[in-house]
Amino acid sequence: MTQASINYGILRTTSLGFDEAGEAVTAALAEEGFGILTEIDVQATLKKKLDIDRPKYTILGACNPNLANVVLNVEPWGGLLLPCNVVIQELDGVTQVGFMDPEVIRRETQNSTIAETVRDAKDRLTRVANSIP
Repeated sequence: MTQASINYGILRTTSLGFDEAGEAVTAALAEEGFGILTEIDVQATLKKKLDIDRPKYTILGACNPNLANVVLNVEPWGGLLLPCNVVIQELDGVTQVGFMDPEVIRRETQNSTIAETVRDAKDRLTRVANSIP
């Protein structure tokens, strides 16, 4: 469907339903070497903690161990910017998926030695975004 970009993420609107999008994203991430470390159901959490009703919104903490290791070897505090978060949300009646742009890590650390690794991670996440129908 639609793919857009913001300065800290890659956005995609999909024709898939919310649950289907989550399954498709998780499978596509696995094909690119990413596993899901965390899954936060923001809708349920805010309802429970604050009694706020909001549309479906899930944050997935995706990690490619090989890429993370390279970053942490040269930028020990890089873990503050990991994992690469993926958001799946219902917004304006459609399902949208957003992927953290790994370029944020290079930009914030100003460490040029991780540029190739960051580019690799971004290429992988862009392929995942492009694979979502």
